[in-house]
Amino acid sequence: MATTPKPSSERSIGTVAIRWHGSSLELLDQRLLPGEEHWITLEGAAGVSQSIRDMVVRGAPAIGISAAYGVALAARHAGGGDWKAEIKQAIRELAASRPTAVNLFWALQRMERVFHACHSLDEAVKRLAGEAEAIHEEDLAANFAMADHALEFIGAEAPFSVLTHCNTGALATGGYGTALGVVRRLHEEKLLAEVYADETRPWLQGGRLTAWELSRDGIPVTLNADGAAAAIMARKDVRWVIVGADRITANGDVVNKIGTYSLAVLARHHKAGFMVVAPSSTVDMAMAAGADVPIEERDGIEIREIRGIGLAPEGVKVFNPVFDVTPASLIDAIVTEKGVVHNPNITGMQALFG
Repeated sequence: MATTPKPSSERSIGTVAIRWHGSSLELLDQRLLPGEEHWITLEGAAGVSQSIRDMVVRGAPAIGISAAYGVALAARHAGGGDWKAEIKQAIRELAASRPTAVNLFWALQRMERVFHACHSLDEAVKRLAGEAEAIHEEDLAANFAMADHALEFIGAEAPFSVLTHCNTGALATGGYGTALGVVRRLHEEKLLAEVYADETRPWLQGGRLTAWELSRDGIPVTLNADGAAAAIMARKDVRWVIVGADRITANGDVVNKIGTYSLAVLARHHKAGFMVVAPSSTVDMAMAAGADVPIEERDGIEIREIRGIGLAPEGVKVFNPVFDVTPASLIDAIVTEKGVVHNPNITGMQALFG
């Protein structure tokens, strides 16, 4: 029987992308959406690592949750001889799957602490599975809390429109969503007029995932090319740009999907608010500033082609960073389950996160 965390209220958590079966993990292959809903069954940590690397699962919280289940699978399927060495190797492989999203390392460090406290393989199997399930459940609870904090901070009395980038919904988390969790909350409170969803090149998560997820749940969404964001904001009906994060540094800089930085510049010019919504596991107080974060670059074929269809000259040089850094000076609010940092800087970050 698959287990999925259940909300403590009547709120819908959206379409989940992670299902845990105790001895196996199922991931919804997000590369195939919206055309096909295909689940991949994984029984070992190596498969989880590869799925993270290949973007079967994506979104910082979902990556962390999946990696935690990967460690649990490593314990369940350990040979029994040098089981500790097998689990340690699995953790190393999972850590190498994606370099930028700090949730991955946060989840693995948490699983590693539990692992080191185990004295037998049977104990490790039980405790690591329980810890992974707890990480999954806590993520959903954090998403609800973030949505409530954001709604209180925004303080809206009439419906308004928002613009978002990439996918930060139930597909990218344990359920409900981070930035899209705020969108869901606004919709529940009848405060949402429209969501403008950037298509989000080159993987088109906004078009394939966000537009699919929101329309599936009856939330009003308009899909737009990334380059149309300025024209939309110029019409003055977007009150907030709301995005997620893959890492937030000690000074309040935010690392998120490529294109986020330009949205922050546009929002400041057009006097729209710019809000980042992410769990505290995304906050890396050991990293001083965004300039210090390793930014993943992927193969240029992702820009030159879409599903095998050529879009550019074969072999042309390509710059394909997955993320960019939005300076704290362009951010109006960082929202986590612990609370809100308004006009973030190192003082405000330390006050909330220590």
